[in-house]
Amino acid sequence: MKRRAALGVLVALLGAGTLRAQDVPVVVYLVRHAEKADASLDPPLSDAGRARAEGLIHVLGTAGITRVWSTSYRRTLSTAGPLAANLHLDVTPYDPLKLAEFAAELRVTPGRHLVVGHSNTTPELVRALGGDPGAVIQDWEYDRLYVVVIGPGGTTAMQLRYGAPSVAK
Repeated sequence: MKRRAALGVLVALLGAGTLRAQDVPVVVYLVRHAEKADASLDPPLSDAGRARAEGLIHVLGTAGITRVWSTSYRRTLSTAGPLAANLHLDVTPYDPLKLAEFAAELRVTPGRHLVVGHSNTTPELVRALGGDPGAVIQDWEYDRLYVVVIGPGGTTAMQLRYGAPSVAK
């Protein structure tokens, strides 16, 4: 019932031509970096990780992404890079030690954002944006995709999974 009422309000606003910029939701897609090649401090992506990063083009390539954000590690930059290049966008760095400040910036930056982080920072950023991150991201888990929608009526968050194309051997 709530969803139907919200949809009715949105349709009324669109139909009346009165939708204002502050009424358009901010959408944030969040992923952990793709699979690492090794356990070193700043590893590159493995073949599977590179395939998963390329897979983001198929998953989010038509989602209307306007900004791509990443921490400054090779694995996160390499995960964000293919989609950003495909969309002709720059990858903007953010500080994973200042998630509250970053969440505040995202809330007021119009558009649709991809944020690439880590197993510990991604759920914390979902929480800082007002969503429920669910269970802890396990070390072997690289396929979680959060979608956080921040609108005038509040915040909605969902958790999805995304695959990677098969890696040719």
